[in-house]
Amino acid sequence: MLVLNCSTKLQMLEKMLRWSFPVSLKVYGAVMNINRGNPFRKEVVVDSWPDFKAVITRPQRQTDDLDHYTNAHAVFYKEPQAYQELLENTNTINWGQIFQIQGIVLTWSLYKQRPKMEHPSPLQLFTKLQPNELSILRSVRHSFFFFLIYFLYSLRMDPKFTLAYLDISHSSLLNKTWSRGGNPRCEKYLANLICSFPSACVLDDKGYPLSWSLTDQFATMIHSYTLPEHRRKGFSRLVTTTLAKKLHSCGFPVQGNVLEANLPPDSERFVIPLWHSAVIWR
Repeated sequence: MLVLNCSTKLQMLEKMLRWSFPVSLKVYGAVMNINRGNPFRKEVVVDSWPDFKAVITRPQRQTDDLDHYTNAHAVFYKEPQAYQELLENTNTINWGQIFQIQGIVLTWSLYKQRPKMEHPSPLQLFTKLQPNELSILRSVRHSFFFFLIYFLYSLRMDPKFTLAYLDISHSSLLNKTWSRGGNPRCEKYLANLICSFPSACVLDDKGYPLSWSLTDQFATMIHSYTLPEHRRKGFSRLVTTTLAKKLHSCGFPVQGNVLEANLPPDSERFVIPLWHSAVIWR
């Protein structure tokens, strides 16, 4: 096990992870944030260097043992055995904490083949990516920027509404409306995300958020939500596209988590040229 704390090696890792898109996206987003100020105080662990077979990003310092939001790890591995050996190393993972591991697998069968641990299972999030989505993702990427310009200029929004960024004062509302939220630790986590990473929202004439989306420590768009009474007005698409444009302009890949139950039909999934993949919590 090696901790990469050399800026040159971290820059090299960022470039190397691009060759393994899309399965390396979670780790890639975390590494990009580390290389750009590291606002969430993450660090990178590899099984070896430079010919690594497994990479894990983890919190850099001691955190609240019960805060599984902040105690989030991202994983990318080329060989399951190397990943398992990293997990079994007590210097890699603090098994005394409640934590989560996020990663991407190409097929669900690969998820089922993930290493089985003797420890109590952490909260795990793995993204399913269907093989046919790979070619769609590549073709969408080239037309992405021009579509955004067309879309943003063609949409006419009621002047009493304002397109803006989320503010820390909005964290309470986000906590109440997030399916994974509803507790003080989540509210603190969302406030930290708002302060650290890009976000977008639509405000009413009193400055109250009606629709929003924000970015997590893995450069993934999360908690895209529109208040029920303001749905079917185009706000969600406007917010998502605006945030995607911001991420794209900063050099980040555009990715988003969507609960499997909320995925649209295949025929509609790529109306907006963003990559939204199903997530399943275990």
